Amino acid sequence: MDRYRKIEKLGEGTYGVVYMAEDRETSNIVALKRIQIDSDEEGVPCTALREISLLKGLNHPNVVRLHDVLHGAKKLTLVFEYCDQDLKAFLDASAEPPRSDVVKSFVFQLLQGLAFCHDKRVLHRDLKPQNLLINKEGQLKLADFGLARAFGLPVKSYSHEVVTLWYRAPDVLLGSTRYTTSIDMWSTGCIFAEMLIKEPLFPGTEPAHQLGLIFGLVGTPSPATWPDAMSLPKAQELLTPLAINPGQGLTSRVGSLDPVGLTLLSSLLTCDPAARITAQDALAHPYFRAAPGASGGDGGGAVGSI
Repeated sequence: MDRYRKIEKLGEGTYGVVYMAEDRETSNIVALKRIQIDSDEEGVPCTALREISLLKGLNHPNVVRLHDVLHGAKKLTLVFEYCDQDLKAFLDASAEPPRSDVVKSFVFQLLQGLAFCHDKRVLHRDLKPQNLLINKEGQLKLADFGLARAFGLPVKSYSHEVVTLWYRAPDVLLGSTRYTTSIDMWSTGCIFAEMLIKEPLFPGTEPAHQLGLIFGLVGTPSPATWPDAMSLPKAQELLTPLAINPGQGLTSRVGSLDPVGLTLLSSLLTCDPAARITAQDALAHPYFRAAPGASGGDGGGAVGSI
């Protein structure tokens, strides 16, 4: 720890404390995520171990870089590259939604990071604006991999108690435990819409309410639109009581989005996970033909425009 000089506290949560610090050897600014180890019996939290093991294998411009891990008797410190703010703070800093080119750049970069993670067989499972970091160059980076999981084929059974409620896919809300990369794509659609309207698209208070908000906008699923819905564990409890509702349609909330962008958002916010678009296919969507950094695919952001 002598190598790093703490500058200020950036945040604090159940995981520990995050500081801005200076690397005395390089003079670079870094972020220190300090995790308290309560007792010898409990050891290092599994979320920290998972984050470390996964991030060590994820080297991409749109994934936050883990530089070092410092292990002491009572604390674990993760040394990350420093980013100026998260997407939630960026959205809160202005009274108006971001410009359309900035939204397009951020969504493109989010998809680039996800496509890389999914190609490496990693599910993030907790995408939300607070877990997307932005540096001063306008690069967006996926962060906080504490709930992330490596996956393989055939698909194993995973916990459905993942993803912050507002960004949780309807199949997971209905108890699905055999999800794949589609879980992250639904969250991406929610984040995309939130950038356009500067508020969460589905701010539910509990799972049943969350499903009601989703179906009130995109429509109640039917055997034609989601063949496997009724086979999910919580379908009888949460889906059967709902009245058939065609939904108000996405344009009722995101009317500022052009028709081409609307087709991308619709393909992300598709209730049937088997029909939801993949990150790789989303990157090739016509919406991004004029996206900053789209031709190079290098993770570049909306430089100089934020």
